[in-house]
Amino acid sequence: MLLASLQVTMILITRPRYVLLFLTLLSLTSISPSSSKVEDISNGTRWAVLIAGSRGYDNYRHQADVCHAYQILKKGGLKDENIIVFMYDDIAFNPKNPRLGVIINKPDGNDVYQGVPKDYTGKDINTHNFYAVLLGNISALTGGSGKVLNSGPNDRVFIYYADHGSPGMVGMPIEGDYVYAKDLIDVLKKKHDAKGYKSMVFYMEACESGSLFEGLLPNNISIYATTAANSKESSWGFYCPGDFPSPPPGYDVCLGDLYSISWLEDCDKHDLSKETLAKQYEVVRRRTANGYLDSSHVMQFGNKRQSEDFIFTYMGTNPENDNYTYFKYTASPTTSRPRVVSQRNADLLHLRYKFDNAPNGSDVKLEAQKQLIDEISRRKKVDYNIKQIGKLLFGYDKSSEVMKNVRTPGEPLVDDWDCFKMLVKTYEKHCGFLSSYGRKHTRAIANMCNTGVTPEQMAAACVQTCHMNPLSLNSLAIP
Repeated sequence: MLLASLQVTMILITRPRYVLLFLTLLSLTSISPSSSKVEDISNGTRWAVLIAGSRGYDNYRHQADVCHAYQILKKGGLKDENIIVFMYDDIAFNPKNPRLGVIINKPDGNDVYQGVPKDYTGKDINTHNFYAVLLGNISALTGGSGKVLNSGPNDRVFIYYADHGSPGMVGMPIEGDYVYAKDLIDVLKKKHDAKGYKSMVFYMEACESGSLFEGLLPNNISIYATTAANSKESSWGFYCPGDFPSPPPGYDVCLGDLYSISWLEDCDKHDLSKETLAKQYEVVRRRTANGYLDSSHVMQFGNKRQSEDFIFTYMGTNPENDNYTYFKYTASPTTSRPRVVSQRNADLLHLRYKFDNAPNGSDVKLEAQKQLIDEISRRKKVDYNIKQIGKLLFGYDKSSEVMKNVRTPGEPLVDDWDCFKMLVKTYEKHCGFLSSYGRKHTRAIANMCNTGVTPEQMAAACVQTCHMNPLSLNSLAIP
């Protein structure tokens, strides 16, 4: 062995042209088959920001999705100091939770709540803190752990947001606090300009989530985004009561969301150093679009060339999955497809399930009936308000055409985002906060801006509609 080593050394000294060949062969034998692992670990740090933007037990699924994402990242090797979690934290120990202190993301799933950092909870989950965290601006924070996205030019960033959405925005737990698409993209551009990452991946679970990026996210700032739906359709709750597969006995909520559980369960199974973002996108797209009676179109935005990156680059990988063989997802036959529930109707399903399963004649049933009637009443009221405002602004004949207009694919929702935000605020000032259901009408509000409606005109229509609302819903009954 010593003689052979001396011979190699003499060859390299006397014949320099062999040095490059020797170094190349040496590198090939010293690097593991998944060279991306070595490059990623040596050149930077993985960071993640996880956000569940809702509150309330009926929104169980959003925090379950986010907690599950944390467990995947933790098993993938990310450190808690590099994972920032936003969640209201009102689910695990909620009196309605059948298993106090435990959150599950599928019927036979393990606890995903254990160990999750509580960086920003309760009132500390707000748009201001979210943007401050993304920009790494500690001084701008108004509460929470103080942990921010302190990433640099060699670091990889993964952001996952699960919540109720609507055209042009996603929600936060506090009424009236919204992440507007243009504001979010502006923050991401600032992060890029500050050299705050090498590349970023953004997964968005929300209705009309495509509208957060469509026509807005550039393809030259090293961000690849996928969304649960396009800009004009709902995303879907999954593992919901009354359907198959159903939650365990005692649960009257959806445990997850279809887009989210598709990528989460895919990560649970596979060696992520061998699976690209593009391959996962196809798995999630097929499962979300083709596997169930209702579906949405999973979309891609930004720098799509990044989809050839291995998922490992952003999320790490669980060593227990190193020998797992990848399989191609195929939809089940039509006759056996489970049902899913529109995100906007998941709370209605929760209330209906409570009413149907309460003992006849009990106070519990009467209370459940009242809650259900109140929710239906609120929905009918906001539907009426928006329809009537449209008639006042555009006339009876043109109102429906203008309010329901959908712009050409690739265009942003609205041209003047300041107008859009002002008209939303004007509506809420006179007619009340928009619920997760009521926000489905934000496309109509955007179209008001696109046709030149001013805040003064909107205010006048809102006053006439909401301060003199003749709609009476007291006669509602549940069959």
